[in-house]
Amino acid sequence: MQPGDVSETGVKSSVPSVADGGTPVAGSSLSQEELDEMTANVVAALKTVYDPEIPADIYELGLIYRVDIADNRDVEIDMTLTAPGCPVAGEMPQWVDNAVRAVAGVGDVKVNLVFDPPWDMSRMSDEARLALNMF
Repeated sequence: MQPGDVSETGVKSSVPSVADGGTPVAGSSLSQEELDEMTANVVAALKTVYDPEIPADIYELGLIYRVDIADNRDVEIDMTLTAPGCPVAGEMPQWVDNAVRAVAGVGDVKVNLVFDPPWDMSRMSDEARLALNMF
């Protein structure tokens, strides 16, 4: 398959697979280019999810601790909340799941809500600090 071809999953490839000259990744059947593109698309999807009480997306707030993309394109995410008693604690993981599932080529999605290490403001990006006027 060449970049731009449509795979058997119906996903249009914009980067080469390992078989098509993509850069191999140790322990993965996906090429570095495939992983980079999928990671960028997942991060873009995560940036569409906002904490309703804070005018910044959850990625820039530092609520996403880990994004793991498996060879079969399943995605597992570890995330936290700004506080364990967050009013949307039961809803936000589903928002994340829905956003990531919408990414082309993603298989199954699993979102783990974790509280270790606890979130603190040092995890926020400069973009989030600017949005919250915290400079």
